[in-house]
Amino acid sequence: MEWGMKNRLSRIFKSDGRTVMLAVDHGYFLGPTERLEDARKTITPLLPYADSIMLTRGILRNCVDASMNVPVVLRVSGGASIISKDLSNEAITASIEDAIRVNASAVTLSIFIGAEYEHQSIVNLSKLVDEGEKYGIPVLAVTAVGKEMVRDARYLGLACRIAAEMGAHMVKTYYCKDFEKVVNGCPVPIIIAGGKKIPEKDALELTYNAIREGAAGVDMGRNIWQSDHPVAMIKAVRKIVHENVSADEAYEYFNSIKEEIVVKT
Repeated sequence: MEWGMKNRLSRIFKSDGRTVMLAVDHGYFLGPTERLEDARKTITPLLPYADSIMLTRGILRNCVDASMNVPVVLRVSGGASIISKDLSNEAITASIEDAIRVNASAVTLSIFIGAEYEHQSIVNLSKLVDEGEKYGIPVLAVTAVGKEMVRDARYLGLACRIAAEMGAHMVKTYYCKDFEKVVNGCPVPIIIAGGKKIPEKDALELTYNAIREGAAGVDMGRNIWQSDHPVAMIKAVRKIVHENVSADEAYEYFNSIKEEIVVKT
């Protein structure tokens, strides 16, 4: 692996090999998602606690202070919206040159295994890996799941392995029963998606179980910034990922600081 590639990955994954990635790329197909309507207001207080941030170039340029020192994972796929016929009909929507211009530490796109545009999305990934390798920029493949897909170890294991086989340097997927099978079948680091908003205790248990069973971190969005106490939540997630505390300990910590942080902000 080239020095530049290693360096960029080391910015995303800390010395313990883990990462807390903040996902704020939802608007590229969902529009102004609840509590992400004013992206700058949502993102700014969370940045000091994120190891990296996943977002589009439009939100990066317009809503994030250029002096921030958080690695950028740039979303470079799109082309379909929540009201379109098929969300899997995506293309690469940003060039590797633009990723370099915004100093991205990685680029990311979705693959849609089993969907109508599966072939197109896998080819998109392969092309993006080719471009990234030219400049030492790693690629995160997101295993997007359609409504008709079952999020079990067999399906997610298939999707993650295909992503790795195509050259992805890391994969974002969902936690599931027998998650260790998914990890064991994927030769690159797996990051867990937070998914839809669930109670804070449940989100912390999800984080704990995923890390315990081999995940290299989380890419959490709605379960952080849709919380009534987003800063307390991301700090509690960090406790699990980087300090190996239990879900119960993290939830106790969350409750102990949430009101204090609200007063300070």
